[in-house]
Amino acid sequence: MSFFTRKREELKAKGIDPGRIPPGQYYTERFPVLHAGSVPKTDLADWEFTVDGLVASPHRWDYRDVLSMPAVRRTFDIHCVTKWSKLDTEWEGVSVTGLMSEVELLPAASHVLVVAEHGFTANLPLTDFMAEENLFAYRFAGAPLEPEHGWPLRLVVPHLYFWKSVKWVRGLRFLGRDEPGFWERNGYHMYGDPWKEQRFWGD
Repeated sequence: MSFFTRKREELKAKGIDPGRIPPGQYYTERFPVLHAGSVPKTDLADWEFTVDGLVASPHRWDYRDVLSMPAVRRTFDIHCVTKWSKLDTEWEGVSVTGLMSEVELLPAASHVLVVAEHGFTANLPLTDFMAEENLFAYRFAGAPLEPEHGWPLRLVVPHLYFWKSVKWVRGLRFLGRDEPGFWERNGYHMYGDPWKEQRFWGD
């Protein structure tokens, strides 16, 4: 029995539908830590979140501003491009649609480049970024999000591979075209649908 088949049989034994796991993935109860470079050392007194690009006017919020926005709690299955999936993960933060209710986009805006610490970026079509389920999270599983998982703020886009759920988010830049982010420039797929196994260029 292959590793992937054994993992799916284990899910069945737990009464969990293995159909929740995309092709080429295995489930884990762990939360692996994967990123390039070191975990940023964040001083919340200097932290800010900015929005620019194709917007009627730029925006800037400090961390207290973010925490003052209405909070939401959501539960998702998440899928990493490195082939693990974690089920029923619990997040708390600010919904993307809630934050974006304060931003006026220009008609030409079609994509967003998510900007993070250390110069990391990831691209998303506007329609995917604005999905109702997405949020900017600062809590996970009932506790503050750990720095290695993206504290003080992490974007969560559960319907795409998890590199699109950018850690240590610092802002958004709205564009009129698709533009590759850090991992996309280094071989990852421009979109990243786990159900289509869009892991790398050409997939």
